[in-house]
Amino acid sequence: MKKIKVLFHYFSKGELMLWFGSVFAIVISFCIFDRNNYLTLLASLIGVTSLIFNAKGNPLGQFLMIIFSLLYGIISFTYSYYGEMITYLGMTMPMAVFALISWMKNPYKGNKAEVKVNHLSPKEWWIMWILATLITIGFYFILEYFHTANIIPSTFSVITSFVAVYLTFRRSPYYAIGYAANDIVLIVLWLLATIEDVSYMSVVVCFIAFLVNDVYGFINWNRMAKRQAED
Repeated sequence: MKKIKVLFHYFSKGELMLWFGSVFAIVISFCIFDRNNYLTLLASLIGVTSLIFNAKGNPLGQFLMIIFSLLYGIISFTYSYYGEMITYLGMTMPMAVFALISWMKNPYKGNKAEVKVNHLSPKEWWIMWILATLITIGFYFILEYFHTANIIPSTFSVITSFVAVYLTFRRSPYYAIGYAANDIVLIVLWLLATIEDVSYMSVVVCFIAFLVNDVYGFINWNRMAKRQAED
């Protein structure tokens, strides 16, 4: 009980409302549209919880993201979204491991619950975009080979995912913008899936909740960056 009280004091009232609201939306959508795929529900709840910790710059968020990536890869496989499966299992999950190590090695003033915010140089931004372009082109041919469903949005998902995980690893506030862009692509991707199976609407709601959380993550990281710079 003491640990739970400490956890509740760790988050602001607004952050708790955001988390509870996201969980409520995910559970209600699951009850309405799905009621069978509990793996989807579990992945969604773990994912949205990871985002609220990421928004605080807490390495625990990256640990939860590793678990979410594994579960989401399995879910993507069930609808032949091989691009999503390969992206999350082959890129997002390994990069989340590197991000976890990076965040743990760079605490802000010894506070293990808050990472030190980093700022990329113009040169590194260019390198990131060149790498993202090359990886996306390579992934397109891989997705085409596996006859991936809805290949165009799946390809866009690759580039947004890479940018997001790279910026997360480098501890940049813009990681959240990368994930927000990826959320929009995934909302479109899973809306297309609901045309054939309405149960996937619960996944759509999940990524809408993710989008809201990632927008907040960007706002809060900018607050953190400003506070750390002033200190």
